[in-house]
Amino acid sequence: MSPRVTSQLRALDRRGFLRAAGAGVLGLSALSLTGCGASASGAAGGPLTEVRYALIGDGKAEPGTILRNNLGGFDLATDLGVPVQWPSGFPASLPVMEAVKSGSVDFSFATATAVIYAIGGGVPIVPLVAYPLPANEVDILVPQGSDIKSGADLRGRKVADHRGTTGTYSLVKYLESVGLTLDDIEYVNLPAADAEAAFAEGKVDAWISWQPTIELAKRKHNAVALPDVKTYDYAFFVASEDFAFNHPDAAATLVRNVRDAQRWIDGNPEVAVSAFAELGGFGNSDLEEQVYLDLVKARRLSYSGAGEFTALDAAAINGTQDLADNFHDLGVYPDRVDVTTWLQDSRFDSIKSVITQALAK
Repeated sequence: MSPRVTSQLRALDRRGFLRAAGAGVLGLSALSLTGCGASASGAAGGPLTEVRYALIGDGKAEPGTILRNNLGGFDLATDLGVPVQWPSGFPASLPVMEAVKSGSVDFSFATATAVIYAIGGGVPIVPLVAYPLPANEVDILVPQGSDIKSGADLRGRKVADHRGTTGTYSLVKYLESVGLTLDDIEYVNLPAADAEAAFAEGKVDAWISWQPTIELAKRKHNAVALPDVKTYDYAFFVASEDFAFNHPDAAATLVRNVRDAQRWIDGNPEVAVSAFAELGGFGNSDLEEQVYLDLVKARRLSYSGAGEFTALDAAAINGTQDLADNFHDLGVYPDRVDVTTWLQDSRFDSIKSVITQALAK
């Protein structure tokens, strides 16, 4: 790897990477287990008194929003038999892992990246279900009229990406498909808002990100998406150990409701997006509402696969291990993470059985 790319991707102690990613592996590692305290869902082993379901990002067009607002005939609190709290304000799933470790969240969506960092940081999570992200969730944009027509044309060009995310993994794989590596491009590490500004101002030649951010930007800036870009990442729903092991039936009820809520969204896209709009999810942006509707219909959002998720299988384990290995090779993660051994730990067998039975209903 060239010195230029090495210096850009090294980020390289735990603190450096996670500051860029929005949470902090060092923060995860440094949180004291003795400071976690008892779960708000009840003392360990005690009766369940409430469930804390963390919502991530803008909360638009996702099953958690359906369940929180009792849309589509769902009533999660009644199904669980206890109140549900909805911690929010998490920009991504990495900070949620920190909240799980501090004992303030019971259940949430998590990207494979977050799961890897949770494993490395000793976060007490239990993987409940997993599913592949939509293959077309990620796009690489270039300006209208650009001479970049394919992956091979990215050689020597400035490409913006938020390091250590699904976009990074997709970019690595896309370059590999045309015989290139990150050494062959001028890699620019930028979070989405900064990347969009740089793209709009012509400071970068291309930009990779995921839906809905990248589709909104494509339409706002009349940009072009390169062909054959694919998403390889997996997504999970996870629970804290205290919640999953002490209340497995409640965990199973949660994942079944999430699956069924996503299926309701898939079957009623116009109704769902209209409901999200009435809740103020899109502000006054007709464009944003239309983009969400199109993406829900096309099933291109990160939650789109949740209607078909399963308890952990070999494909999810192998895919997440490959991501971890790639990030280690890039220096994004300083140590190799043995995802496979951790995810296959027999201590998860009992909860996996309960989840599988619940999803069979």
